[in-house]
Amino acid sequence: MELKTKYQYTYFIYPYMVDETKYDKYILKLLKDNKCTFKIFQKERDLDVYNYFLPEIRKYYFPTFDLRGEELKRFDRLSLDQKKKIISEQSVACFTYNLGDEVQGKAGEEGGIFFRVESIEIICFNTGICFFSLKTVIENSNDFEDVLDFNYRFKDINSEFLKLKNFENIKLQTSTFNDIKDITEIINEVTGVYTKKLMKDFSSRFYTYGYVCLEGNHWNEMSPFENIEHDFLKYANVLPKDFNSDFNKSNLEQNLHIIDKMKYYKTAVTISSSNIICSGIDTYNYTKLLYDYENQYFYTYILALYKSLFLRKLDNEFREYDKIIKLRKSFIKFTNILWNKDITIDDNGSLYFKTLNRSLGIEEAYNDIKNKYEIIYKDLNIEKNNNYYSIIVILLIFSLIFNTINIIFLMFFFRR
Repeated sequence: MELKTKYQYTYFIYPYMVDETKYDKYILKLLKDNKCTFKIFQKERDLDVYNYFLPEIRKYYFPTFDLRGEELKRFDRLSLDQKKKIISEQSVACFTYNLGDEVQGKAGEEGGIFFRVESIEIICFNTGICFFSLKTVIENSNDFEDVLDFNYRFKDINSEFLKLKNFENIKLQTSTFNDIKDITEIINEVTGVYTKKLMKDFSSRFYTYGYVCLEGNHWNEMSPFENIEHDFLKYANVLPKDFNSDFNKSNLEQNLHIIDKMKYYKTAVTISSSNIICSGIDTYNYTKLLYDYENQYFYTYILALYKSLFLRKLDNEFREYDKIIKLRKSFIKFTNILWNKDITIDDNGSLYFKTLNRSLGIEEAYNDIKNKYEIIYKDLNIEKNNNYYSIIVILLIFSLIFNTINIIFLMFFFRR
């Protein structure tokens, strides 16, 4: 029996890096773009996000929660330059990107899959690491196989960025455009001229963050999960419908982490994806879970990705000795704010965050940088001490020469 979806969506997340020295200029660029809107989180409207994150993390991650009442009115009256200064000094800035009404797209040519874009969000950390997030929903089909093929096609369109014209482009049509645009053209418009080339070990693929709720008859008391397990593994690993190779279950733990705490939904996390599959047999799955996963859990995923990319950025820059003092400050700040900190008291959210950290290898990356830094810092101290001793020796030699000359002069003077 072919699997049918009740609800589904997929976020495609593209990380990019803005030159830190031009970060404020990039923020101004977004403020000036009439398709961009600075996102201000409000307690009343975003109560679930507000309650989910612990106060210290919330203050760091969502500083606009503090913009309320008269302070918010004063902020709205500021000039763009004044807003730029305030926003660029905050740890995180979020923008929504409006493409207009009826944003539709097609993946592939013949036999393509139609989809719509429901939202685009830009999340910028003041370290220069930013995320372009695009939420998509497949149209005119509830076939689970279409979700598999669509996600598989979409995740790779950003690979080898300059060769996209020879790749399977994904087109968008919207009232904002005069003609159909390639999705990568939009990314270029958003990222702009202030971006730096990502390090070679950064993936140019999209990260995929997906939700699928299956019709209840596919997974229930009479139809166990084992019946759909192979399809779940393809979805979890972002593989196409015709991927028929057997999965080696003994290696699953190395490549895939599965959270199956609840009876009728499972979350699968890999190094480049986080996908949840659930059954419509439980109404919670397509009411509350549907909403939670694209809000507080989405921001949990972005935070974990940020930690991973920031550590890789530091590791790359540690090779430059002249930056070691600045990097030390950045590393200490990161440690004080984000390292080994609980972000929530929500049991499921806490488990999810720990799973993300494990899948992305964040603890190993942190310890590796810490060890490298200690070695480099010791080398610098040794070099610094050697220079210090050299200066002392030189001063002693000059002092000896001076004293010798002085003694000779005195001896000569008294003989007269």
